[in-house]
Amino acid sequence: MNSFPAPVRVGLVGLSARGGWAPHSHVPALALLDGYELRALSASSDASARAAGARYGVPLAFGSTAELVRSDEVDLVVVSVRVPLHREVVLGALDAGKAVLCEWPLGNGLAEAEELAGAAARAGVRTFVGLQARSAPAVRFVRDLVEEGYVGEVLSTSLVASGRRWGPVFEPSGEYLLDRRNGGTMLTIPFGHTIDAVSMVLGEFTEVSATLATRRPVVHEEGTGRPAAMTVDDQIAVSGRLASGAVASVHFRAGLSRGTDFHWEINGTEGDLVVTGDSGHLQQASLTVRGGRGTDTGVSELPVPARCFDVPAIDELRGLPAYNVGAQYAQVLADLTEGTAHAPDFAHAARRQRLLDAIEHSAATGTRVRLQGSGPTSRPAAPSASSGGTRCGRTSPRSPPPPATAP
Repeated sequence: MNSFPAPVRVGLVGLSARGGWAPHSHVPALALLDGYELRALSASSDASARAAGARYGVPLAFGSTAELVRSDEVDLVVVSVRVPLHREVVLGALDAGKAVLCEWPLGNGLAEAEELAGAAARAGVRTFVGLQARSAPAVRFVRDLVEEGYVGEVLSTSLVASGRRWGPVFEPSGEYLLDRRNGGTMLTIPFGHTIDAVSMVLGEFTEVSATLATRRPVVHEEGTGRPAAMTVDDQIAVSGRLASGAVASVHFRAGLSRGTDFHWEINGTEGDLVVTGDSGHLQQASLTVRGGRGTDTGVSELPVPARCFDVPAIDELRGLPAYNVGAQYAQVLADLTEGTAHAPDFAHAARRQRLLDAIEHSAATGTRVRLQGSGPTSRPAAPSASSGGTRCGRTSPRSPPPPATAP
């Protein structure tokens, strides 16, 4: 394994002077966290790299990713570009022997994700994937409550959510998301982030049955009204069973609803938990936790305790999408400098994409798909202290099942 200096020098691929996800999330998080230095960026040309470097105060601005990954002044390569570009950037960074943090989804489909996970294992470097929903304080608080027995034995869970994008209108910058071949779909992005958090809290799926549909094959550009074809599924309905035996039902709808945009219930023998939010992007959503148990006749708010906001350096980012990104960066820093395994890695990402692949296979064939390797348990076991899985502290990724097979 590589040894890492203090601070860890970050090279960010995908930081543009025109804005986007990276400047609204990665940049503010890195600026506040001790132990990191945003040392370099790369862009599609020398001119655009210089513009971004000047805007964000990044010392090294490269006109190509190849230059960035080969730089001796970069320890951690962060990949924040469109999904179809992940493979080339990640393979270049791994070939250069650099640690890599890649945004989710890791690859454009399961084959790419498995290829990148295999390449990372052969390279022997630390890797991380941006599944930030599991870093959200509210999500970790819910995990604590379940593990402490708040609801007793989990009987079932149901979730309904809106995907925000993929509705009747698309932003001009988001047209590539309309084509399923690009890998940035409602299934892979908001559903993928959210189902990862659900699995962290309640345990893995052992079987799934799914229905996928594209109900709006033509959508319109915001502002101009220009029509465009959409091949991405805008309705996702999944039912299944978890390793504990609990029954799960998850429904994602495209766009936003006039009614419910995020509602997640966990029902048990002793109580119930309800998590509500403003969209199905659980990695970015503003969340409220409610619960009731015993003789309670309803649910009341359970404020997320201060101990769950356990990265004081990023307190000013509370309520912003950058907070969960910063919380994951704190986990990554510990992994790099202390040799721990708190943040999900490429192997975890490939396994999670196997679940999405199983969902697609079920919908395409009309069959229930069983996920191998998930033995039954009474409920998800609490993480051990050695794994860094302290309550409302750093959490280690669970071990999802290997590839799916139809019965």
